[in-house]
Amino acid sequence: MRQDLGQFSPLLDRAVRALGGLPGVGSKSALRLALFLLREDKSFTHGLTDDLRDFVDGIHYCSECHNICDEELCAICSDPRRDSRLVCVVESVREVLAIEQTGRYHGRYHVLGGLISPIDGIGPDDLFLADLPQRVQDEGVREILLALSTTMEGDTTNFYIYRLLKEIPDLSISTLSRGVSVGDDLEYADQLTLGRSIENRIPFSSTLRE
Repeated sequence: MRQDLGQFSPLLDRAVRALGGLPGVGSKSALRLALFLLREDKSFTHGLTDDLRDFVDGIHYCSECHNICDEELCAICSDPRRDSRLVCVVESVREVLAIEQTGRYHGRYHVLGGLISPIDGIGPDDLFLADLPQRVQDEGVREILLALSTTMEGDTTNFYIYRLLKEIPDLSISTLSRGVSVGDDLEYADQLTLGRSIENRIPFSSTLRE
């Protein structure tokens, strides 16, 4: 049960409510954070709020892959050393970071911004899917690597993308080998397992039931 802090300080109560809205931060943790900020020099807290404001106001989405960036193109899309013929489709920026940490992938990405989930009212039109077929053709992509979480929503999205792209000539569609446990999010997979799943990727068609 959440303690009513308004009787002590409405300002403290507001701060705790705001911090408690962050993922994984409960009411007790929010209170500890608020009191920590109160103990710190005001320059620290003011600097923190300035940095967060700059981040929220200044961040952009890459016009090519929808990854986050500070400019029009992200660092990966603007890097000529990356293999533009290989595109890894992921749910969010979290998966980009997880895959990059393995050091085993050298292609580019396509960030969907979510997964198809009818129960949550999220359909294909709510994701960055419409531009994917055109991107494949314009950039001469030869392989699409589907790297979505092995959940019902991830599998549904994988199958939708497969149907969307399977008729494009000279395009192979692959997926991670099942080194990542069913139901796991990629961001929580260890780097070695995820790296091997990328290197040992398999044709997506082989995962379909007859």
